[in-house]
Amino acid sequence: MNPTNFQAVDPAYADRVRASFYGQPFMGLIGAQITALAPGQCDIRLPFKPELTQQIGYFHAGIIGTIADNAGGYAALSLTPAGMEVLTVEYKINLLAPGTGEALIARGRVLKAGRTLIVCRSDVFNIKNGAETLAAAATLTLLPIAHPNLNGAPQNAEGGR
Repeated sequence: MNPTNFQAVDPAYADRVRASFYGQPFMGLIGAQITALAPGQCDIRLPFKPELTQQIGYFHAGIIGTIADNAGGYAALSLTPAGMEVLTVEYKINLLAPGTGEALIARGRVLKAGRTLIVCRSDVFNIKNGAETLAAAATLTLLPIAHPNLNGAPQNAEGGR
């Protein structure tokens, strides 16, 4: 699954990525799951739920953007050293088709891992009857930062940053 030939600098990257992802209450709320993970790559699957749709029954564009952002972000995080997180600095998404089907799958891939910024691409596909069709394409720029909770940063009342 690693055609980009990126190498993880943290041998425990997969555990760290999964802990960060599943530590987001929002991902649990919407039902998203990591389905594939390798250095520089992350796939996220989101099953259809009526609560995730807009007024005419398609997946809401905000949900499509959310999983595109997370797939790219966790692809980026897989290449950072232990004790790091990433923050999205910017992303652009093109919605190419309505979000339909039994599920969406977002495939995040690192394009360039620089010293200061990591640039990724996320493609989001509709899954319908086992077939995939491209629904959205996003490019993301992410900033690696020291994990705030590992450095004594205060948390808000809900435990987040």
